[in-house]
Amino acid sequence: MKGATPRVSQILETSLYVADLDRSRTFYGRVFGFTAFMMDDRMCAMEVPGEQVLLLFRHGATSQPAPGPDGGFIPPHHGCGSLHLAFAIPYGELATWQDHLTAEEIEVESRLGWPHGGTSLYFRDPDGHSLEVATPGLWPNR
Repeated sequence: MKGATPRVSQILETSLYVADLDRSRTFYGRVFGFTAFMMDDRMCAMEVPGEQVLLLFRHGATSQPAPGPDGGFIPPHHGCGSLHLAFAIPYGELATWQDHLTAEEIEVESRLGWPHGGTSLYFRDPDGHSLEVATPGLWPNR
């Protein structure tokens, strides 16, 4: 007999694949205020509010298993092309984000209103990944 599905609390980490780790670390630190708490020639782990982590992997650095601290390993993985990542922002901070992106000379590619009342701003990182900041109301559960 099949049991109940075990619970998941949140997305703990997500990753993007980048050409230049230093450039990307600087971009995400400057634009979002994220701080790196681990970096080597393969990857950079950045702290995202809400106990989440953004992993930046150098293109090609994850095609082989990576040794883990306990003798295990991290399986190979990779992503290519323009990937997408969205960050939740408070409803009242949309204009502040618009001004911040303008001050950072980052073009807003699109501004989109959603049926549940949310608004998204879309823009690109240095590797061409599609980034989004979105107010509550994007999804029915947020």
